[in-house]
Amino acid sequence: MQDQNIIDALNIDAPIFIQMLGGKARAIDHESQSCTFEFNISKDFCHSVDVVQGGFITAMLDAAMSHAIFAHHDRDTITGVSSLEIKTSFLEPTRAGRLRAVGKILKYTYKTAFLEGHLYDANNLLTATSSSVAKLVRAKG
Repeated sequence: MQDQNIIDALNIDAPIFIQMLGGKARAIDHESQSCTFEFNISKDFCHSVDVVQGGFITAMLDAAMSHAIFAHHDRDTITGVSSLEIKTSFLEPTRAGRLRAVGKILKYTYKTAFLEGHLYDANNLLTATSSSVAKLVRAKG
């Protein structure tokens, strides 16, 4: 499948929460096994005027990381990605507006994936990072 077709499929099948956060898959990179999302966050998801609440930051990073799996593996084989553990580090205040989340596969086995994520603001400032261990849900058959 061509990259644009994969990106289109990720966006069509995206959960509602990604749409609520103004999210869209924008790019995939096979060499780095990554998936890039763009989010347009309104102040509705903020505290302290325009600082995005940490749970939403984690959700954006988690979406990019899990979609890296879907972007680089057959959706008929891997049907779900379930976080077993996720850690988010908040490096700078993440402010409302256009954000870019990059999720990357570090390593995976038949049942488990090790993932990392990076969140950047519109000025390309790294505002948060994450790491995750996820269970891969495979199709029965």
